Amino acid sequence: MLKADFLALNQRQLAKGEKEFANPRNAAAGSLRQLDPGITATRRLTFFAYGIGEYQNAHMPQDKHSQVMAYLAALHFPVAKECTVVTGLQELLAYYQAIGAQRESLPYDIDGVVYKVNALQQQEQLGFVSRAPRFAIAHKFPAQEAVTQLLDIDVQVGRTGALTPVARLKPVFVGGVTVTNATLHNADEIERKDVRIGDTVIVRRAGDVIPEVVSVILDKRPVDAQVFAMPAHCPVCGAKAVRLPGEAVSRCTGGLFCPAQRKQAILHFASRRAMDIEGLGDKLADQMVDNAIVRTPADLYKLGLTALANLERMADKSANNILSAIEKSKQTTLARFIYALGIRNVGEATAKELAAHLGSLDRLIEADNERLQQIPDIGPVVAQSIVDFFAEQHNCEVIEQLRASGVHWDEHAGEPELSSAAALLQGKTFVLTGTLPNMSREEAKESIESLGGKVTGSVSKKTDYVVVGADPGSKYDKALSLGITILDEAELQALLQ
Repeated sequence: MLKADFLALNQRQLAKGEKEFANPRNAAAGSLRQLDPGITATRRLTFFAYGIGEYQNAHMPQDKHSQVMAYLAALHFPVAKECTVVTGLQELLAYYQAIGAQRESLPYDIDGVVYKVNALQQQEQLGFVSRAPRFAIAHKFPAQEAVTQLLDIDVQVGRTGALTPVARLKPVFVGGVTVTNATLHNADEIERKDVRIGDTVIVRRAGDVIPEVVSVILDKRPVDAQVFAMPAHCPVCGAKAVRLPGEAVSRCTGGLFCPAQRKQAILHFASRRAMDIEGLGDKLADQMVDNAIVRTPADLYKLGLTALANLERMADKSANNILSAIEKSKQTTLARFIYALGIRNVGEATAKELAAHLGSLDRLIEADNERLQQIPDIGPVVAQSIVDFFAEQHNCEVIEQLRASGVHWDEHAGEPELSSAAALLQGKTFVLTGTLPNMSREEAKESIESLGGKVTGSVSKKTDYVVVGADPGSKYDKALSLGITILDEAELQALLQ
């Protein structure tokens, strides 16, 4: 939201006797979240085009990112006119300084600049790490800072069970907003900065967004300043809080019953690769939890039509569809059920290994650290996560309620033997790239894993096969360069058969 439009919006808010927005960023975010698009339409939002997602039948430049930006501008998309091409470190830093000098005079707020590799081929080669590009990096401007007093330290429990210490501050205006809370990140950061309750601290808004405590002014420390220690138990549910080796944060182990984790636990439990309850998404989970009709995943199997139909935007037909999906989910597999429990560090692949090697849920619950570490790909950290999860009696109670509600799967009497067909793919690693003509990626993955194979997301020297469909990406090129066996869908089907 442009600065001028932000000021005009706040003037309208004042005229109507409504609350003003703190800054353009909050105003823009709030405008996008409106359920009524008519309200959003009055807010004067704008955007800058900064790249291409997908295009068809266009004469798109193929060489330079800067040429793409010029092409977009020629098509009358809004492009930031401050974009420029530079060469070398000194020119990058000079651009950073020049934009910093213009920061206050720009018609919109910024918090830094972004450097991008200009050659599109090099962008393709560099690729991404998760969702972050390797060909671009942000260079932030220094955050605004202010001095205030730290009144207390509370501990918040996040949706994934992470315990985060939060500073309660004497209100201070910094970076365009009044700040009363600031993150302290974790126990190590508190110790490193020597933060104590009662201290006078320097606060800034990291990236002009999240308030954080930067440092303590030791000269102003009162004699009664208190040292803070992270709690040994979750402040919300009382379950044991553990900090695993190599991790910076403590986590609540009461994943299935902790109120702070309810929405996350239910969403994960119902997700497609877990119990696959079709139609149970974010909004419905929010309503179920907020209206106190679901407290744990086991409560899903106790729902009635009336309770669901009374929720906002939920008619009888929609409620019946959800109830049918919940009923259908009762028949599952042990691997899916283990994954659905949301045990820390236990993903799909680990859940399948646990199911394959232990064969029953009871054996998993009873397994100790030593037994768990005998299973391939399970080390001490994952083993400890599993032991801690089942050590919480409340988690086990929720599991028993799920079983009593009719959730079931075929359990094996002992550890299963791989068939001779599966043995042919045991230890073989596959990578999928491109669009297969008849199979979805998920179907191909499940077929490979059902015969003992393993599917990974990246090509390396350890990859045995790369399965290629239409429009393959850089994985295909890397497979060629490494001399890895390449299969099309027909050849994969032949191998599977």
